[in-house]
Amino acid sequence: MYASREDIGYDFGDDSKVGSKPVKPNPNIDGGWAWMIVLSSFLVHILIMGSQMALGILNMEWLEEFNQSRGLTAWVSSLSMGITLIVGPFIGLFISMCGCRTTAIIGGILNALGWILSAYASNVHYLFLTFGVTAGIGSGMVYLPAVVMVGQYFQKRRALAQGLSTTGTGFGAFLMTALLKYLCTEFGWRNAMFIQGAISLNLCVCGALMRPLSPKDLHEKCVVRSDSEENRAKALSHSTETIKSNGVLSEEPEKKEEAANEEVPGSVQHIEIGGKSGSGRSMYGLRILKTVSQLTVTVRKGFALWYSSYFGAASLFTNRVFVAFIIWALFAYSSFVIPFIHLPEIVKQYNLSRQDNVFPLTSIIAIVHIFGKVVLGIISDLPCISTWNVFLMANFTLVTCILTLPLMQTYVGLAVVCALIGFSSGYFSLMPVVTEDLVGTKHLANAYGIIICANGISALFGPPFAGWIYDITQKYDFSFYIAGLLYMVGIIFLLIQPCIQKKQPREKSTEEAQV
Repeated sequence: MYASREDIGYDFGDDSKVGSKPVKPNPNIDGGWAWMIVLSSFLVHILIMGSQMALGILNMEWLEEFNQSRGLTAWVSSLSMGITLIVGPFIGLFISMCGCRTTAIIGGILNALGWILSAYASNVHYLFLTFGVTAGIGSGMVYLPAVVMVGQYFQKRRALAQGLSTTGTGFGAFLMTALLKYLCTEFGWRNAMFIQGAISLNLCVCGALMRPLSPKDLHEKCVVRSDSEENRAKALSHSTETIKSNGVLSEEPEKKEEAANEEVPGSVQHIEIGGKSGSGRSMYGLRILKTVSQLTVTVRKGFALWYSSYFGAASLFTNRVFVAFIIWALFAYSSFVIPFIHLPEIVKQYNLSRQDNVFPLTSIIAIVHIFGKVVLGIISDLPCISTWNVFLMANFTLVTCILTLPLMQTYVGLAVVCALIGFSSGYFSLMPVVTEDLVGTKHLANAYGIIICANGISALFGPPFAGWIYDITQKYDFSFYIAGLLYMVGIIFLLIQPCIQKKQPREKSTEEAQV
């Protein structure tokens, strides 16, 4: 395997130059308010991801209410889950311009609005717009900031922090399933969605807790990380210089742009000072002009950072390992979603409904999934353990379980495989950590937005594809086999690219020596 997680990524320039003076770390990094950020992210996972895991309750109500096909009705849930993740890159633009706190608060309002408007649905197509699109976009605007903020506030215990926050998905699956079932029974599905919309307004509270770190704090965090990794970074210095010489994240243009942008508010301020002798109406107009100009500068800077991350010289796509990570994400998430969707039908085919009613297999996955995230996070934070290696081992375990699940035809066998699926899928808590190691803290929002977008595509088309395979073969076996093989292709990409990246600097240095 690989000795360190830094061996798998490029230096994207967010680590500042290391000074000789020791830097006093901010008490809120790895402690203090950082744990409030974990709590906020935990609640976000309960309200968003937990609610999406419980949509099966509402799906049955929609089938009965609108009398549409199962395939058409299922697209409501798929759209909501898929769009939550697919909008990730665009939410990165909002974060660059407005920050995580503002983005999350706006998303909370939009998500609640989607739930409330869906209570007045007259047909399934109406739900596509209100619940699938509106609530889905709102969920994405809260979910990405919740993940990014944990990455910003933690350095030494990032994996553990991400593991604790993402356990909200498992807890939410239990809480929201019971809540929606009770609300639908007592008040009907329309009132249930209205009440759930009111509950979703708590996402705004979670967003308000996302207090941003000052640029100085982020700089100190980068310096601390650079100090602890200086020896290992020397091994990659040649490749880093090669990348920077090609124009990756040069800092001078950014400084020039900032200087140019500062001229606009400065000139407005000069006009304002000169106009003090004028009327109050002119002063009011100048203040408005100054506010608009400052807002314009903020938007321009945010868009410039977002655009350069995707399409400029600093494009994230110049990182080959990150591109391989995207390919992996396109196949990975469906392998986790498909069992949740199709296991109840498999249990019915095997005449195991009685045992499954006592302890559902999907509940086994959800429960063990919680422990998997925490345990894998603790293991990854050990000094002698590489997060990258833990991530790969968990992926190998999960793909093995997906391929062997169709071979199990007893409840005990299925329960064991489901437990392994739940534990190994705990690597989801490591995804932000691996992403940050690949691209750095500065580009985490945009990079992780791309990753969850790929996951969203996988979640959107994976279950319908599995159902289509079942319609052709009348078996779910081939659905798991095909999903597992595609998943294995993604893992192979993750294994090949780091080896290529390590080999290239050696080959270049050999050629230069010959010249």
